[in-house]
Amino acid sequence: MKSVVLCGSQRYKEEIQEFARKLRKLGCPVVFEPNFVRQRRKTLHKDEKYRLQIKAYRDRVPAMVHEHFDRIRKSDVCYVYNKDGYLGVNTTLEVGFAHGLNRIIYALEPEKPVEFGGEVCRDILFTEIINTPEGLIKRLA
Repeated sequence: MKSVVLCGSQRYKEEIQEFARKLRKLGCPVVFEPNFVRQRRKTLHKDEKYRLQIKAYRDRVPAMVHEHFDRIRKSDVCYVYNKDGYLGVNTTLEVGFAHGLNRIIYALEPEKPVEFGGEVCRDILFTEIINTPEGLIKRLA
C-alpha cells in the first residue's frame, strides 16, 4: 500500500486529524500529517491574514512549510483536504511541490469557480476528487 501525505489549512486541523485516523484504521501504514501542534487554539480558525500579524506565527511558518515539504518527499501520494474548495497559500505551495515531485494529487473537493476565488492552475493538478477515507484507501492499495 502506498504512503500518503495530507495537506490542508490549519483551520481544518481536527478534520484532517480525523481523516488521518480513519486512514490508519482502514490499514494505511504511513500517513503523514501537517504539524499543527505548534499552533495556538485561539488563532487556529483565524484567517491567514490575521495569523500573519502575529510575529511568533510569522517566525514559525517557514520551518513548518519546510518540514511539510519533507513529508511530501517521503510520500507516494498527496491528498489535499480542501474543504469548501479552500486552499491557502501554504497548501498551494505544497501542491506545487508535490506536482514537481510527480506525486499523484487527490483532493477532497473540486476547486472553487474562478469567480469565487478559485484558481484554475491548482484544479488542473488534481488527479481525482475523493471525498472519503474509504475512497482514498482504494487508490492507495
